[in-house]
Amino acid sequence: MMAWLWLVLASLLSCAGQLCQKQATRAKGGQRTALWLGLALLTLGCGMLAWLVVLQLLPVGVAYPMLSLNVVWVTLAAKILWHESVPSRHWMGVGLIIVGIILLGGSL
Repeated sequence: MMAWLWLVLASLLSCAGQLCQKQATRAKGGQRTALWLGLALLTLGCGMLAWLVVLQLLPVGVAYPMLSLNVVWVTLAAKILWHESVPSRHWMGVGLIIVGIILLGGSL
């Protein structure tokens, strides 16, 4: 159970880093851009450390495909935070990712 919590944490931190990068591109002014990029580096670095813990706890063949959770998180965040349009085909892909994660997770 602990491995899955680390996996979700690593995925969420990676997603947060990607969202900070996106926000840095939208920031007006050098200081704000630097702040968002600093936050991106911090969250991505913490995500990498969490990922190292995941690799100690789960087989890489199970852990690595679970990184596709990032696509789910980033899609949801982009829709909610920036009201980006997400085509139905993309939502279908997100659904298939979720099914795949459930299938992989249930095989342990």
